[in-house]
Amino acid sequence: MNLLIKNARVVDPNSPFNSQSADIFIENGIIKKIGKNLSNKADKEISVEGLCVSPGWVDMFANFADPGYEYKESIETGCMAAAAGGFTDVLVIPNTKPATDTKSQVEYIVQKARSTPVNVYPIGAVTKNTEGKELAEMYDMKTSGAIAFGDGINCIQSAGLLVKALQYVKAFGGMIIQLPDDKSINAHGLMHEGIVSTRIGLPGKPSMAEEIIVARDIKLARYAESRLHFTAVSSKKSLEYIDRGKKGGTNVSCSVTPYHLYFTDDDLKTYDSNLKVNPPLRNAEDRDAIKKGIEDGTVDCVATHHMPHEADSKETEFEYARNGMTGLETAYAILTTSLPGLKDERAVEVLSLNARKLLGLPPGTIKEGERACLTLFCPNAAWTYEKNNIRSRSKNSPFIGKKLTGKVIGIINKEQVHLNT
Repeated sequence: MNLLIKNARVVDPNSPFNSQSADIFIENGIIKKIGKNLSNKADKEISVEGLCVSPGWVDMFANFADPGYEYKESIETGCMAAAAGGFTDVLVIPNTKPATDTKSQVEYIVQKARSTPVNVYPIGAVTKNTEGKELAEMYDMKTSGAIAFGDGINCIQSAGLLVKALQYVKAFGGMIIQLPDDKSINAHGLMHEGIVSTRIGLPGKPSMAEEIIVARDIKLARYAESRLHFTAVSSKKSLEYIDRGKKGGTNVSCSVTPYHLYFTDDDLKTYDSNLKVNPPLRNAEDRDAIKKGIEDGTVDCVATHHMPHEADSKETEFEYARNGMTGLETAYAILTTSLPGLKDERAVEVLSLNARKLLGLPPGTIKEGERACLTLFCPNAAWTYEKNNIRSRSKNSPFIGKKLTGKVIGIINKEQVHLNT
């Protein structure tokens, strides 16, 4: 298939056409020509006012719930949601049934995603069944396609077990992804511990539960001289620890979620169960610190933490609702709406380039002769996220009906074109 993209601004610091508006001609998945006023014959032409193009975006933490929970999401529906959100590459967490803790489970995901428009990479479980008790066979999973390792939504509680895992993956240059959460500190907390939790009568969980794990694990990574990535960092103090660790030479990196940029614990006054997440929504000071971390470079990536749930898991009392919201389709819009002054180049760094470096993925540079792995988006387009536009199997999003700025037009990847119509 031949494709012609007309008058798109290139957002890619590795491209000789960076910051320039150009036409891009793609033939059988390869960028053949970039220039002004191209007239190459194409099967499809894309022309949208205010269009930008960048290397394909990467999500480092999403739940496709397959196998075992396909009533929430499947690899196919998850990929449709990812494509609609501008993501060409997605890392899926191992909290499936059975867990992704063996070579065969990794191969199942890799094979099932082969024909989708999105590259799906399994995160192999660090421990068997993600239970935090016994190390899984990580090397076997790596040879089968696992791109990183972590226990997904289950934080590895044992320092001794985590340091062994860090030493293990160091031998083959692997990386561990940790969601920091000390479960021994007020395990029954339903939201951030603070003034709001006291006022509305919900048990709180202090940010200390996150910060203790971050501080501990930076020391473990330094000791093991290995690579560690913190995901869903939500506390100002956690970011300070990570920044200090980086400056001290420890090989750590971090992601934040879009919803921690947009909401605070004050929004839980409505008891909206779609806002029940882990780590919980923090106060305004923490939210502002995360925003600053994106602007000043402390934060490496934005990870959607796409957690689809069927209605029964969310339309219930707040105490019994499951943690998480869908996030793939709205991630970019929430980022640009929350940070209206954010430069497009920085947005592409946190959505694509930094994750590609961390994971060793192809850079997806926009230049002639390269394979087309592209995201098309309009930074200034205003739109409303509607329930009937959702591609995910689940609808548990607090952003339904909200006006957002920054719209994804589609992706081009694996010789497939997926456009939002």
